[in-house]
Amino acid sequence: MKEEKNNLKQIREAAGFTQERVSSYLSLNNRGTLSNYELGTREVPIDVLIKLSNLYGVDIADFYESDPEKIKDALLCSFRTDDLLNDDLKDIAEFKDVVKSYLKMEQLERR
Repeated sequence: MKEEKNNLKQIREAAGFTQERVSSYLSLNNRGTLSNYELGTREVPIDVLIKLSNLYGVDIADFYESDPEKIKDALLCSFRTDDLLNDDLKDIAEFKDVVKSYLKMEQLERR
């Protein structure tokens, strides 16, 4: 299987989440699945990418960005969370999705 470089691990760590926490949020059967996604040994399904994008507050493209400065900029809106329930994480992810959509609309208006 071809390895594909991604920034899933870097972004997860920058957001302050453990693999266990994110695996639970994604309802994965085990942490190993997320580990395989992060290592690039297993293709990440689009629905998982969407959930991760919302949770971390980044665009899906940021998971495959090669410019470290763009990754750093994308992570500026991430914030660290401790001791939250999965329902809390879902609420945070939904909020971040709304914010991302708003920012995209603002960019389009400026053009």
